[in-house]
Amino acid sequence: MTSVALPRTIFDESHEEFRDVVRRFVEREVTPHLDAWGAEGRVDRALFRKAAETGLIGITAPEEFGGGGVDDFRFNAIVIEEFARAGASDVSMSISGENDLVAPYFIEFGTPEQNQRWLAPMLAGDKVGAIAMTEPGTGSDLAAITTTALPDGDDLVLNGAKTFISNGLVADFFLVAVRTDPDAGRGGISMLVVDADAPGFTRTGPLKKIGLPAQDTAELSFQDVRVPRGNILGAAGEGFRNMRHNLPIERLSIAVTSMARMRATFEQALAYSIERTAFDQRIADFQANRFYLAELATEIEVTQTFIDRCILDASNHALDEVTAAMAKWWATELHQRVIQRALQLHGGYGFMREYAVARDYMDSRVATIFGGTTEIMKEIIGRRLTR
Repeated sequence: MTSVALPRTIFDESHEEFRDVVRRFVEREVTPHLDAWGAEGRVDRALFRKAAETGLIGITAPEEFGGGGVDDFRFNAIVIEEFARAGASDVSMSISGENDLVAPYFIEFGTPEQNQRWLAPMLAGDKVGAIAMTEPGTGSDLAAITTTALPDGDDLVLNGAKTFISNGLVADFFLVAVRTDPDAGRGGISMLVVDADAPGFTRTGPLKKIGLPAQDTAELSFQDVRVPRGNILGAAGEGFRNMRHNLPIERLSIAVTSMARMRATFEQALAYSIERTAFDQRIADFQANRFYLAELATEIEVTQTFIDRCILDASNHALDEVTAAMAKWWATELHQRVIQRALQLHGGYGFMREYAVARDYMDSRVATIFGGTTEIMKEIIGRRLTR
């Protein structure tokens, strides 16, 4: 099998050394447990501490709180890529979620006291954080959330529900998008830190998904949960703006996951089509299949170049929401085309769960939905073009 992959030029020696560390960690601490965690519907809590000790959590966070102090998204991307390459995208969502979803809010908007209380133990692997935006009736429409946190003395009283929450069962605290002023539209949304042991808070799960079995997904319910006003992260009423601030990184992380996973799936399908024979010739020697392989290989290389540019932009704090939307839309939809053709090349074996291509078929489908659907990504791009 001859590789036509173009050399990637965005990483230097320090990145490749880190990649080797991550790859060995995944081989040692993740791959042997994937089936067990999938059956359990969540990863072992011990993984967070092991990942923190290895330097995989809090890479860009300030050193004063136990972070790596390395302001370079390329290291975050390497963690995502190596987990995805090994078929552990569900586990990556648990670990990388701390880096790319939760930590950035504390780094950007947290006070020293808040960071000492929640960020520092998360970076040490002693606590797990999660972010709770989506509600049963809102989906991608963050501006339509109805969960409220209304003032009552020194507290806010929280009522509402969230769904599809990653790390929902293992998390010790949640960043919850709430309405602190129901009459102020987007200006009435705030981000609130809620501890999992708060009276009136309950969670149920894991939700029964068709893929990503080891990534625990839960529903959250808040009934008259009293939360100190000091738990507001950032200024009250600026939650919507703050959420939009980090969405480009979240969407790029999804694109990087799809990019790494589709490449691994394509390579497996290519190897299978070369080894497998039918009608006295290799599967890859049928012209139709050879053309499909050529088309996908080309699209993968073109997309990798674009994603690498986005990774560099993120590392330089220059990634805007439109470019991130392009990356997420294109990479996740291309992943769907790659997996469809890869499974077809495997024939009946592609329908067997023991094959990686079948697992990727189930795991990859949600990528065009979470973090904002493909249709929402096109809307973001289209609005910028026509405003």
